[in-house]
Amino acid sequence: MLAGLFLAAGLVFSAMLGTSAWVKIKNSQFITVKGSVQKNIESDLAIWTGGFQVEGETLLDAQHKIQANRALVVKFLGDAGVTNLNFSPISIEELKATKKSADGFVAQRAAGFHLNQGVSVESADVDRLDKLDTTPLVEQGVIFTVSPPQFIYTKSGETKIEMLADATKDARARAEQIATQGGRTIARLHDADQGIFQITPLHSVATSWQGESDTSSRQKTITAVVTATFLLK
Repeated sequence: MLAGLFLAAGLVFSAMLGTSAWVKIKNSQFITVKGSVQKNIESDLAIWTGGFQVEGETLLDAQHKIQANRALVVKFLGDAGVTNLNFSPISIEELKATKKSADGFVAQRAAGFHLNQGVSVESADVDRLDKLDTTPLVEQGVIFTVSPPQFIYTKSGETKIEMLADATKDARARAEQIATQGGRTIARLHDADQGIFQITPLHSVATSWQGESDTSSRQKTITAVVTATFLLK
């Protein structure tokens, strides 16, 4: 019997909530809803970066080595169909060695030079840069390191404008469904606020109040949100 009473009370409470929402819509002059839309896109620009380093007993020796390595890097990338290389300035670090004397004093002396140079490429040939394997360079004795490529969608500005319009349409459709339950109809758009755009890897659910802008994946999803207020009639 108690279970029946609780069930009846729950049904009455639910009905009260539904009636309250209906009355609120019925008596209001405005309705505010969020509209959203998603679009899957493919990155159309890749940024590839790497670097190589050498050591030499003298600065001149190290410079000769890094120039030889640079020539190998240029040839390797050229043979792979990668052009328009951007080389960063060479960084130079003087190496020090320490030696402790018999009386306990520690002295430093020059032990050589360490040189490092970076190289980067921006290309619309995303597939080529994504599959680029630098193993042949390492096999030639080049100490070469590569960072994961960055993948960019360059048409995000135009796409966002289109998606804002679609998100506003979605907001209107939601508002119409809600208003109908209160016996009202939508008159016109009163105002709208653009939400944060989220550019995330495909199938990712990550979000940020500042907006996500993924560069780690080739396939991405753009999400646009609009908060719209409509006048009721």
